[in-house]
Amino acid sequence: MPGKASATIGRVGLLPLGRPTFDVPFAEANLAAMLAALDGAGIETVGPRTLLFDADATRAAIAALKGEGIDRLLVLQVTFTDAGMVAEASNAFSQPLAIWSIPEPRAGGRLRLNSFCGLNLAAHALGLADRAFGHLYAAPAAPDVGTALVELLSGGRQSVAVETRAASSDDAAGRAAAQSIRGARIARIGMHPDGFPTCSYDAADIAALAGATVDELELADLFGRAGTVSPETLAQTRAAASADLAGLDAVDQVQLDRSLRLKPAIEALRAEGRYDAFAIRCWPETFTEYGGAVCGPVSMMGEARVPCACEADVYGALTTLLLQKIADAPAFLTDLVDLDADDDTGVVWHCGQAPVSMADPDALARATIHTNRKMPLLYEFPLKPGRVTFFRISQARGRPVAVIGGGEMLKRPMAFTGTSGVVRFDTPARILLDRIMGAALEHHMALAYGDHRNALDAAARSLGLPVLDL
Repeated sequence: MPGKASATIGRVGLLPLGRPTFDVPFAEANLAAMLAALDGAGIETVGPRTLLFDADATRAAIAALKGEGIDRLLVLQVTFTDAGMVAEASNAFSQPLAIWSIPEPRAGGRLRLNSFCGLNLAAHALGLADRAFGHLYAAPAAPDVGTALVELLSGGRQSVAVETRAASSDDAAGRAAAQSIRGARIARIGMHPDGFPTCSYDAADIAALAGATVDELELADLFGRAGTVSPETLAQTRAAASADLAGLDAVDQVQLDRSLRLKPAIEALRAEGRYDAFAIRCWPETFTEYGGAVCGPVSMMGEARVPCACEADVYGALTTLLLQKIADAPAFLTDLVDLDADDDTGVVWHCGQAPVSMADPDALARATIHTNRKMPLLYEFPLKPGRVTFFRISQARGRPVAVIGGGEMLKRPMAFTGTSGVVRFDTPARILLDRIMGAALEHHMALAYGDHRNALDAAARSLGLPVLDL
């Protein structure tokens, strides 16, 4: 029966989103706990109470909710999904929209849900559409979750646009770095995945911003080139990986060879096209069509200071290129996958592609497989402690802006498999969450060791970009 909260909130339509490549039993258990929290808070809900795994099922649920006379819509972001269905739901309903995503334990294993990243993608898409939304990132068993849900569904916890400022630094190194990327050549290999507006780009805009040009290649170009790699070159690539990693002999050797071939293939394309950086559609085709992960080769290329942005993120490639020039060191394009207000930390992570020089020297860097797709080669290690800088040339809310932040990477056990690190941002985690949601930022940020904020500010000034401070 509806409780007291329903008198002010009204009927809430539910869209529980999930993706079957994540831990489905764990996701189902968390969904049950989320529904119990909603029921316990006295909130009247309608709509599906099981996970929606595909577009057809989600569209059917949206159509059914249209006939339910709902007063507001609540997306339950149980696992990572792309932003496609949230965008469709936003277009289908004029009622207030809210998203609830959930943390998972930093237990050193796989990212079983990756819910936060799904929230991040959805927020970016809604920001581009200038659509207001509320957000909650909380465990369904948290002591105050019922109160937080009532607040969320009563119109609280709204995303609020974040003010930018004019860049003011005149740092010579930053100005020189901005000048150095003018005329940069980027190869985009394959299209970005559907539902990833975070990775879209306009060739004219990027040329106007930085004088950069983008050549659009096909994944078949990369796969075909990998097939022509000589045995001698393959052996040299394997030896280089073996010098970095333990456990190379423990992964599937046929898949490993396919994966390793991608590094000299990228290098050959780079030499032919004189490319400074790459943006590569890394999934699903590298697994489903080619049969090996590009993550390990991306790590090796990053260590060699040739950025290779995953998910064909062209602005991510340009971002990483500029940051590594300012840092004079490798940079890592990463996801933020967790924020813990009580611990005042976040976790940055990617499947297994950080440059190996970022590894904690007290931890063993190991060869591993992709947690969802189960193929090598990925690099696995916790990031080393030290001062770090975050940067993104962003298109959030449809405007170009330089996002700059800093923090301290802590010496902590590995939070999740792949390459990950626990960071204490300069901005408290609780405030940072609201800033990321309000700014509707992309899910990729570049990371480099050291404090480079002043130089990045000068680079932003040279590029004519306002600054958004994390």
